[in-house]
Amino acid sequence: MPEPVIGLEIHLAVRTESKMFCGCSAQSFGLEPNVHTCPVCLGLPGALPVTNRDAMEKAVRFSLALNCQVPERTQFHRKHYFYPDAPKNYQISQYDRPVGEHGWIQLEGGRRIGIIRCHVEEDAGRLVHPPYADHSLVDLNRAGAPLIEMVSAPDLRTPEEARAFLTQVQAIARALGVSDASPEQGKMRADVNVSLRREDGGLGTKVEVKNLNSFKSVAAALAFEIRRQGALLEEGREVAQETRGWNEGGQRTYLLRSKEESADYRYMPEPDLPPLALERAWLERIRDTMPELPEQKRERYLEKGLRAGDAELIAFDVHAAALFDAATAAYAPANASASGSDEPGASGAGSAQAIANWLVGDVAGLLNAEGTPLAGAALRPEHLAALVRLIDEGVISGKIAKEILPEVVAGESPEAVVERKGLKLMQDEGALAEVVERVIEANPAIVESVAENPKAVNALLGRVMKETRGTARPEAVRKLLLERLGVEAG
Repeated sequence: MPEPVIGLEIHLAVRTESKMFCGCSAQSFGLEPNVHTCPVCLGLPGALPVTNRDAMEKAVRFSLALNCQVPERTQFHRKHYFYPDAPKNYQISQYDRPVGEHGWIQLEGGRRIGIIRCHVEEDAGRLVHPPYADHSLVDLNRAGAPLIEMVSAPDLRTPEEARAFLTQVQAIARALGVSDASPEQGKMRADVNVSLRREDGGLGTKVEVKNLNSFKSVAAALAFEIRRQGALLEEGREVAQETRGWNEGGQRTYLLRSKEESADYRYMPEPDLPPLALERAWLERIRDTMPELPEQKRERYLEKGLRAGDAELIAFDVHAAALFDAATAAYAPANASASGSDEPGASGAGSAQAIANWLVGDVAGLLNAEGTPLAGAALRPEHLAALVRLIDEGVISGKIAKEILPEVVAGESPEAVVERKGLKLMQDEGALAEVVERVIEANPAIVESVAENPKAVNALLGRVMKETRGTARPEAVRKLLLERLGVEAG
C-alpha cells in the first residue's frame, strides 16, 4: 500500500460575544432560528462591516501558540461562492495575508506537523433538511460568526496521527480561551485532504472530505479513503480530484462535487475593510499574557511526579487541569512543614498522584455514568483535596471515600458527609477489641474452622467490618483476630 499523505483544515468557532463584523450575538447553538440577524450579517445593501477586535486578538493568540509567524499587516478578502446558507453570496475571509503562517505542532514522540496558515473568516448559516420534505430551511443565527481556519501541511501519515493532532489543537484552543472547540455543537469542524504517494515519491491526487464533526469520523473517513484510493490504484484506475462527503451510517465517503481551485472563488480585497496593522507592542502584550499551554502543563505534571498517562490526560483537558491545579494547591497535609517545599499549600508528589488517581479514575467514571461533563459538575477542588487528605491522615479508608464520592461530586464537603454519617475510622483500640470479642463469641463454628484453615479468619473480619460500618481499619481487625485466636499470620 502506498504511503498516505494527510492534511487537515480545521474550523474553530471563536468564543466572542458578537459576530465577526456586526454587533449581533455570536451565540447560535440551541436557539430559535434567525433570532440573531441584522442588515450586516444578512448582506443587505448599504450595510458596512466593522472588524471584531476580540476575535482578531484571539486569532493572533492562537497563531502564536501554534508557533506561527504573525505579519505586520493582515487583510480581508471576499471569497465568492453561491450557497443557500451564505446570504451575501460571498464570504469575508483572508487570502494572501492571513493572520498567521509557517507554524508547527509537535506530536507525542517528537514529530512536528507543519501549520501552513491560520486565517480569520465569517461562518455561514445552517441548512435544515426536514425528513421527507421537498424543501430545506435556512437558519442564519450562525451566519457572520467569527471562525479561525487552520490549515496543516500534508505531514500526517495515519488516521491515528490525525486524531492526535486534532486533540492537540482542541486542547490548545480551550486552554487559550479562544474557542469551546466542541465538535458536537459545531464549534470545531474538520475537512481532510488525503492522497496516496506515487511510486516515484511524488504526491498523488488529493481528495477532500468535508465537514466531519467528530474526531472519530475524521479517523474513519481517512481509513475508508485510504482503502478506496488504494483499491483504485491496484486496479490501474486513476483517483479523481474531488470533494466528498461522509456518510456516518454507512461509514463511507460519497461524491459531492469536482474540486474547486482558489481561482474558482474569485478572491478580491474586501473593499469595505482596510488592511489591519498589527502593532508590535500589541503583539508583544498578547505574547506576554499567554496562559500555560497543554504541553507545558504536561511537563509540569511530570515534574510533580505524575505518571505519564495521567499527566497527558489531565494536561490536555482544560477543565481537568484547572480542577487538578486548584486541588493540589488546596491540599495541605498535617506535616506540610516537613514536605520540603517553601510554597504555601504545596503538596508532595504522593498527594498529587493520589488526586490525579481520583480525578481520572473514580470521579471520571462517576460523571461518565451520569452523563455529566466535568465542566458541569458541582465538584469543588478543595473538596477533592480534602477527600485525599482524610485518607492520608487515616480519618477514613479508601472504601469509605468511594462510598461518599457521589455526595462529594454533588458539591458536599467530605468532612460534612463523614460527620453526618459517622464514618470516621475507629481510633479507640479498646472499643475495637470489644467488637472483635463479640464477633468471636457469636460465631463459634467459624472460630473452630480457623484452626484448620487460617483463611477462614476473613469471614470474621467481614463481620467486624459490617458491625463497625466499615470504620475499622482492616489491618487492625485482622491483627486483633489472629492474636485472639492464637493463629500466626500467613
